[in-house]
Amino acid sequence: MCVISTSDIEEKMNYKKLTIFILLSVVIVLSSLEFGVFWDSVLFVSKMGIPLFENGFYNWQSIPLESDPGHPPFLASYMAVGWSIFGKSLAVSHWMMLPFIFGLLWQLLAFVSFFVKEKIAQIAAFVLVVADPTLLSQLVLVNFEVLQLFFFFVAINGILYNKSWLKVLGLALLGLVSLRGMMLCAGVFLIDFFIHLYYYRKSLKSFFTIQMVLEYSFASLPAAIYIVWRLMVKGWIISNPLQLWGSAWEYDSVADFFKNFARNIVVLGHQITDFGRVIPVLFVISTLFVKRKSLQWKPFLPVVITILFSTSVIMIVSLLINNTMGHRYFIPVYLAVNLLAFMLIHQFKQYKLVYAGLLCALLFGNFIVYPDKFSQGWDSSLAHVPYWGLRRDAIKYLDENEIPIAETATFFPNSTTIDNVELNGDLRSFPYFTGEQPYVLYSNVYNLTDEEFDLINKKYRIIKTFNKYNIRVELMKMRD
Repeated sequence: MCVISTSDIEEKMNYKKLTIFILLSVVIVLSSLEFGVFWDSVLFVSKMGIPLFENGFYNWQSIPLESDPGHPPFLASYMAVGWSIFGKSLAVSHWMMLPFIFGLLWQLLAFVSFFVKEKIAQIAAFVLVVADPTLLSQLVLVNFEVLQLFFFFVAINGILYNKSWLKVLGLALLGLVSLRGMMLCAGVFLIDFFIHLYYYRKSLKSFFTIQMVLEYSFASLPAAIYIVWRLMVKGWIISNPLQLWGSAWEYDSVADFFKNFARNIVVLGHQITDFGRVIPVLFVISTLFVKRKSLQWKPFLPVVITILFSTSVIMIVSLLINNTMGHRYFIPVYLAVNLLAFMLIHQFKQYKLVYAGLLCALLFGNFIVYPDKFSQGWDSSLAHVPYWGLRRDAIKYLDENEIPIAETATFFPNSTTIDNVELNGDLRSFPYFTGEQPYVLYSNVYNLTDEEFDLINKKYRIIKTFNKYNIRVELMKMRD
């Protein structure tokens, strides 16, 4: 008689899950191989990575001042190693993301599984969490957000599953990804602290043990060493001396500060509810209010704490500075809100219908394209996908018609060398728009100021348009 043990069944299930997640990660990479380096990643991948590729991935001093934002060059160094082994190309860069895409998806399932125990429900919850448009966009682009989120959820799962080594490892690597990763480390500490107090209902004194102090001390060492190195070698951390990205803390007056603070509150509210997220956010808020007396709050507390504190330090800094904040800064909040929404749908008899509505709202959020004069987070949903083919068609048209790239103005993030976007060795560079160049390459994927938009419509006429769905790339020529 053949007896199959519980451990054998679990091993087979884990193997099956592992296979599915590897295949899913490969499919994500295969579907994104043609997507160029985009938005801020032009700086963090190309402008920082190429000097390290040419001079040694360990030679951080080789990064030019004009390409140094002060962040640890973790992703740039990682890419430089990969390019040195496999060759510098866009495809190699996407394949280099594969381990972190897999790792992030695996950690997200572990995060979901802590709160949702039934297997089918775990899958449904995982799908709703991963369906966030900003997360989906990061999964198909070469960027440090995927690495950052992976390490963040490694640390969070270390807390939830009481695995100290996992928490320390996640925090240590999270602090090396970026300065924002260091802020996320502070968020992890706050989550750990409030879960200890309100979920496990333990005393304040029992949290600050020697073991806990040692854990966070070891976890902070890599970031601390980096900061000391920067101060000794570079002499600065946050504000680039050239102020290429402006000064985040300069204000003309106190009134100007409060005006910007109010604006940032509006922007933050918009970003949290953008791309269809308004539906799960409103659902969570309304359900927590309506069902507040009948809810058993304890199962929800760790998720609520994650929502409130994961990016709390980032939010505070974002509200105080005058630089633009990005949708992707708050992805942990979006994912926790989606999970909380899933946990709350069972408060309603028609929970399957509610689930379908939440999922559709997030998926359709990828199709939102705002009018040209309304700035959009183009790296924060899949709306940018058609742009890559259109951009290449436009460059091909320029070459076929012998229109020099150097005389064709454009805008961020396209105002750089073709190599920085395509990683193909083409060092021709689009100049940034001044209103004096004979040609302009414009796309509604670029966020222009009102003055720039009015100027190109006044001084230039469209000679060729490439469009697909709601995305346009237009070649313009100065009027006679």
